[in-house]
Amino acid sequence: MEAVLNLAVSSPELSPEAFRQQRFPVGEPSEIAAARRAGNMLARRIGFDDVRTGQLAIVISEAATNIVKHAGHGELLLRKVTRGAIHGIEVLAIDKGPGMRNVAQYLQDGHSTAGTYGVGLGAIGRLSQEFDLYSLPGMGTVLMMVVWGATANAEVPADPGWQVGAVCLPLASEEVSGDAWNVVFEGHEMSLMMADGLGHGPHAAEASETASALLETCAPGLAPLPGSFLKLAHAALAGTRGAAMALAHVDRERRELRFAGVGNIAACAFEDGRCRHLLSHNGIVGSNLRKVQEFQHPWQSGSLLVMHSDGLHTRWDLDQYPGLSRCHPALIAAVLYRDFSRGRDDVGVVVLREHQAGEAPAEAA
Repeated sequence: MEAVLNLAVSSPELSPEAFRQQRFPVGEPSEIAAARRAGNMLARRIGFDDVRTGQLAIVISEAATNIVKHAGHGELLLRKVTRGAIHGIEVLAIDKGPGMRNVAQYLQDGHSTAGTYGVGLGAIGRLSQEFDLYSLPGMGTVLMMVVWGATANAEVPADPGWQVGAVCLPLASEEVSGDAWNVVFEGHEMSLMMADGLGHGPHAAEASETASALLETCAPGLAPLPGSFLKLAHAALAGTRGAAMALAHVDRERRELRFAGVGNIAACAFEDGRCRHLLSHNGIVGSNLRKVQEFQHPWQSGSLLVMHSDGLHTRWDLDQYPGLSRCHPALIAAVLYRDFSRGRDDVGVVVLREHQAGEAPAEAA
């Protein structure tokens, strides 16, 4: 493929570290240390130098410390991200604390409401190559930070013109998630897949990860179309438990969105403040594929696409969160996970937006 931005899968082996966020509860200093150690281990494993590893450690420590001091408890999610040949680590800091009334004020060094020096958010912003946050008074705060590994010229990898954010986590009693997602970019085309393997644990993950790996290999040089991909996946998943699955394909030259889904993967496209629910048919890919139907819809620059498994309630409404739809998709995914996760199932939610390369994110509410 010309360019593959693989944010979910680095190999077809079932390894939680390769596929998913690592989740760390944060409520006391010892838990901050555990998250920092895990970040250091991941940084070393993917080739960070001492400078980038140290920057990541500070970012994790400051974000976690802010949660403890201002919210009492929350969680950090870490995952490896890849852009071209360059690896980075994304950190999501999530809490349901008091939130912030004036985000710009809190970003200024020296401002604090907890008797501290108030340099945490400023340091996080300076040490992260990508940074965004969303906060509402009384509803909590979510931070998104990415630290990229040093490149030959020490620059951040080029922006591909698409923004992707996701949360994909197993049921608390499991080590691997039965939900999976993946995305491939080919010039002006993009294909985004989400799968939910039946049940929980390794057998469910086998089905969903098979589909995820297939997305990268089924049609080299071309971002696959939804209908043909689901039929290929049906054959590839034979012998597994099977999965609910959906694939969305965007062609930004044609300004066209194509979608096909089987089973209970929810998908919505947002444009000009309107929400369009994308239709899936009943069935199980790999077991009972009753009908594959591909739908076509218009796609505009700046449109937003949200896909999630049934580990997330469907009653969410972005209009309840002023300004959130303009934030980085990782913040949207994190807020939906925080406020609408069922808590008794694997959960996967992925959000994608097309934007102009180099465009600065909108200021959070």
